[in-house]
Amino acid sequence: LTVVFTGDGAPAGNYGYTSSGYSVYEEENDRLTESLRTKVSAIKSLSIEIGTEVKNQNKMLSEMENDFDSTGGLLGATMGRLRTLSRGSQTKLLCYMMLFSLFVFFVIYWIIKLR
Repeated sequence: LTVVFTGDGAPAGNYGYTSSGYSVYEEENDRLTESLRTKVSAIKSLSIEIGTEVKNQNKMLSEMENDFDSTGGLLGATMGRLRTLSRGSQTKLLCYMMLFSLFVFFVIYWIIKLR
């Protein structure tokens, strides 16, 4: 098996470049390069859109975190007041109810006594 080379060092026959214009390989290479360029451009625009969406989502999450923090503080303060109210007011409430009952009892007794 012998391979014949042309004067410029490339093998002769179907494997070498033609002397006039582009070869089939160069045309396909250009077509694939353009296809790759289009795909890279699409990926670039998609990644820019993803970056913008991530920034918007991070901003929204930050606002939600602030809202939850303020709501948590308000809820904590309300629970503290409720605990304070529930600890000390049971005895006071019981005393007030007994005094009211005695008052009602004396009013009813007084009404019955006057008849």
